[in-house]
Amino acid sequence: MPAAVGVRPLGYHGASGLSTKEGHVHGASQKYDDLRRRLENLGSVLVAYSGGVDSTFLAFAAHACLGERTLAVLGVSATVPTSELEDARATAEVLGLRLHEVATHELADPRFQANPHDRCYYCKSELFSVLGETASAYGMEWIADGTNADDLNDHRPGRRAAAAYGVLSPLLDSGLGKEEIRLLSRDLGLPTWDKPAMACLSSRIPYGSQITPLMLERVASAEAACRRLGLRQVRVRAHGEVARVEVDSSEMEQAFALRRELARGVKAAGFLFVAQDLEGYRSGSFDLARTGSSSQDQ
Repeated sequence: MPAAVGVRPLGYHGASGLSTKEGHVHGASQKYDDLRRRLENLGSVLVAYSGGVDSTFLAFAAHACLGERTLAVLGVSATVPTSELEDARATAEVLGLRLHEVATHELADPRFQANPHDRCYYCKSELFSVLGETASAYGMEWIADGTNADDLNDHRPGRRAAAAYGVLSPLLDSGLGKEEIRLLSRDLGLPTWDKPAMACLSSRIPYGSQITPLMLERVASAEAACRRLGLRQVRVRAHGEVARVEVDSSEMEQAFALRRELARGVKAAGFLFVAQDLEGYRSGSFDLARTGSSSQDQ
């Protein structure tokens, strides 16, 4: 296995809120072995890398199996917060991943700008199209993404794009769910094991409302202001001039205690009004309101 700074051998169990039941740990380890076998059989693979929990775990596992025959590719656009791009680059460096960056232009697609319910299909289609060109240029035989077994329970239009472009989902094929990926990431010493979920900034804008660079910048700035106050799991949902702030239930008291500072920071980003959502953070809250089920819009 290629050396990586700060990575512990599988079997380390630090303090966390994750399940450490023996059967759960053993099951996750078996699935990890299956994942490694699948990756070794690919020969070479380009990993759609974002720096999140799933894609980092996949890129690390692929690099451990295939070394320089793995290429982690980071898509760069206005839909991704600058802080997330910086974190992704830093994580890749720490883990010794071979990283390449590509620009994506989903904002140039009127279908994406219109923000329909299947918006993610157009975004992922753009990404996978660019990754296909990159894979050809670098001689990578396959493209893989970080879709996991739990994602099948969500509304994910991007899966259609993955199927159309022949993108593999090794985590899903090995039956690995989100908690297992976090557990294995922790045991391997990956810095992303407890990273809060993150999604494209366009998921902060209600379906049917136009996606613009200005609104994306406003949301990114507002969320950055919230995080500077120590809030980890936060979403600023943009309803025109009103910002609806969702924080994790464990942070709601903290957010309310900091409401003046929070409002000041969010208004400085360009919103006129700030409201704290009493239901707290919900993955895919716009989908929950529409259908009662969540989605990849986090």
